[in-house]
Amino acid sequence: MYNYLKVLWKKPEKEMGSIYKDKLVQWRNEPVVTKLDNPTRLDRARSLGYKAKQGIIVARVKVVRGGRKTPKVAGGRRPKRSGRFFSLNKSKQQVAEEKASIRFSNMEVVNSYWVGEDGKSVWYEVILADRDHPSVKNDNELKWVSGTRGRTKRGLTSAGKKSRGLLHKGKKT
Repeated sequence: MYNYLKVLWKKPEKEMGSIYKDKLVQWRNEPVVTKLDNPTRLDRARSLGYKAKQGIIVARVKVVRGGRKTPKVAGGRRPKRSGRFFSLNKSKQQVAEEKASIRFSNMEVVNSYWVGEDGKSVWYEVILADRDHPSVKNDNELKWVSGTRGRTKRGLTSAGKKSRGLLHKGKKT
């Protein structure tokens, strides 16, 4: 079953057609961070550490696409040196994980994955685990979460490590 889901999500516009587009329209009207009952991509969530048990949730996060722009300064400066356009130097996925960790401050980000994008936004689903919940503390695969704090802000999630250049295969710089 997971293999079929994986193939379906390789090219969602082609494979799912209008269902995928309808989902995007629905997601546009939702808040930036939305708590979900079930993951949209069960195959990807399970491969990244999701388990259907207490203390673990999934949140869908919307991130604005495109570069960033600082406000225009009021007169007295050379326009050439205003430097209004800049990049965040981190991926959209890392931004999504940070937004989720701020919204659910008692939980720790386990991992995240892409679920969709349109012209204005990109959506990621973030897997979060409650670091103090007994079912998480007793789980051999997830008990490492109870000893950590603030992984997203320190760039210790997989998206954070990738942005910092630590998951690059090949030559180390």
